[in-house]
Amino acid sequence: MDTRQSPSPSPARPPLRAIWTPARRPSRPRPARVTARVAASLLAASALLVSGCAPGGRSPAADGTVTAALAALPRSTPSALSPYYTQKLSWRKCGAPGFECATIKVPLDYDKPGSGDIELAVSRKKATGKGKPLGSLLVNPGGPGGSAIGYLQSYAAIGYPAEVRARYDMVAVDPRGVARSEPVECLDGRQMDAFTQTDMTPDDAREVDTLVGADRKFAEACGKHSARLLRHVSTVDAARDMDVLRELLGDDRLNYVGASYGTFLGATYAGLFPHRTGRLVLDGAIDPSLDARQVNLDQTAGFETAFQAFAEDCVQQADCPLDGKDATPAQVGDRLERFFRALDAHPIPAGDADGRLLTESLATTGVVAAMYDQSSWEQLREALNSALDENDGAGLLSLSDSYYERDARGHYSNLMMANAAVNCLDLPPAFEGPEQAAGAVPEFTNASPVFGPSLAWASLNCSYWPVRATGEPHRIEAKGAAPIVVVGTTRDPATPYRWARSLAGQLSSGRLLTYEGDGHTAYGRGSSCVDSAINTYLLRGTPPAEGKRCT
Repeated sequence: MDTRQSPSPSPARPPLRAIWTPARRPSRPRPARVTARVAASLLAASALLVSGCAPGGRSPAADGTVTAALAALPRSTPSALSPYYTQKLSWRKCGAPGFECATIKVPLDYDKPGSGDIELAVSRKKATGKGKPLGSLLVNPGGPGGSAIGYLQSYAAIGYPAEVRARYDMVAVDPRGVARSEPVECLDGRQMDAFTQTDMTPDDAREVDTLVGADRKFAEACGKHSARLLRHVSTVDAARDMDVLRELLGDDRLNYVGASYGTFLGATYAGLFPHRTGRLVLDGAIDPSLDARQVNLDQTAGFETAFQAFAEDCVQQADCPLDGKDATPAQVGDRLERFFRALDAHPIPAGDADGRLLTESLATTGVVAAMYDQSSWEQLREALNSALDENDGAGLLSLSDSYYERDARGHYSNLMMANAAVNCLDLPPAFEGPEQAAGAVPEFTNASPVFGPSLAWASLNCSYWPVRATGEPHRIEAKGAAPIVVVGTTRDPATPYRWARSLAGQLSSGRLLTYEGDGHTAYGRGSSCVDSAINTYLLRGTPPAEGKRCT
C-alpha cells in the first residue's frame, strides 16, 4: 500500500460561502475552500424527489419531522435512454503513463431525452496486478464541484492501496457542470476576488446591502453565463449519469468510493438503483434528511469542535500564536475572535501581486480550511504568527486561495461556482432574506463563537439563485441494495459524525464504521484499522462488523 497520506476530500461546505470538501491530493491534505461564505448549504443534501424521481412513503427524519423517502427507478432502462446506454467509449492516452480518457454523452434533461446532450469527461487507469479482476471502482472526492478526474490522476489511481488498484480499474467522471464536464461559469477572476473578500459579518444596513448585492451579482452571473445548465446539475442528475457510465464500462453493479459530498452522490445512486449497487464506501457522510439551515448549523458546530481540538493542541506547542503555552483553549478562541474583529476594521498586507489585503472573510476562510485536517495545524500556527506578530497576512491568504482553488495568476477553478449551482438546486435556501439570516446569528454564534456569525450570513447565498430548487430534504433507504459501508469521524469538522450515524440508519443495508479522531474523512489518512476494514470490503465484499470502531 502506498503510505503517503491522502489529501482531504473536497469538503462538504458549510456556510462560508464556499466551504466544501477539499479534494484529496497526493501529499499533505490541502484545506478545502472556505472563505467568504461557504456555499449556502455546502453539503446540500439534495432531494431527489423531482427530476423524474417519485417520492416514496414518508417517514420520520432525524429531527422528528416527516420526510419523503427517495424511491427507486424502474429496473428496466426506458427506450428513450437506450442511445445513451449503448454508446461506445473511445479511449485515448492522456496525462501520466497508464491513464486513458474518453467522453460520454448524457441527456441534459432525463425527463426529455431529446432536448439536448451534455458531454462528460471520464478517465481511468486499468487494474495493474494479478488476481481476478473486480471491474471498475468509481471515485469521487466531494464538493460538490471537486474534479473527480483531478483526484483520480493526482491521488486515487496511484495512492490507493496497491491491492485495490491491482484488482480494480480506477475510474472517475467529472460530474455535469464540473471541471472538464461542461463547467458552470459565473464570475471571472477579478470578480471572484471581490466576491471572496465581501464582509461576512455586516455591522450595519450598508454592509448588509453590500453582502446581499455580492450574492445577487454572483447568482445573476451564473444565470447569464450558464443558463442552459443551471436547471440540470442536481445530484439526482449526476447519479443517473453514473449509471450510464456503469453500463458503458461493462459493469453489472456500481462499485464506488465517495468522500464528503461524494457520499451524498453515492447514496443517491443507491436510492435510485439499489439493484445495481455493488460495493459502496461513503466516507465523511452527509445526512440527506436535513434542510439547508440545519446542515449549515450542524457544520458550524462541527467547525467549532475541530477548532477546540486545534486550540487544545495549540496551547501545548511552543509556537502557539494565540496567547501561548499558558493559555486555555477558551482563551485561544477569544484571541482569534479579537483578531478577526481587528481585520474587519483594518485589513493587513498579504504580499499579494494583485494588491489584495487579508480581510476578515479571507482570514476566516484560511482558518476554516486548516480545520479539515490536523496535518494543517502547524501551517496554520505559522500563518497566524506571521499575521499577529509581523502584520503579514500571506500565510492565511495562501490557505484561503488553496481552498478556493485560486492560482498565482488570479484564475479560479469552477469549484465554487459548481458548488453553488448544485447546492442551490438540491435544497431550498436556508433563509429567504437578510432578516432571517440576522435573526439566526445568535443561534449560529452559540454553536461557534469563532465562526458562527460568518457562517450564518454565508447561508444566505442561495436566496437569490436564478432557478428554483428541485430537491427537498429526504431519506435514502435503498431497499434491496448490497451492504453499504458508511464511515464517520467523531470530530469531523465538515460532516459531523451524527450525519454518518443517521445515513447508516436510513440505508436498509448500511453498516457504520466509526473512526475516533480528528479531520475530514478517514480512509487513507493513517488509520490501519479503517484502511484494513475498507480494503477487506472492497476486495472481498465483507463489510465491517456491526459497531466497529477504530482509533
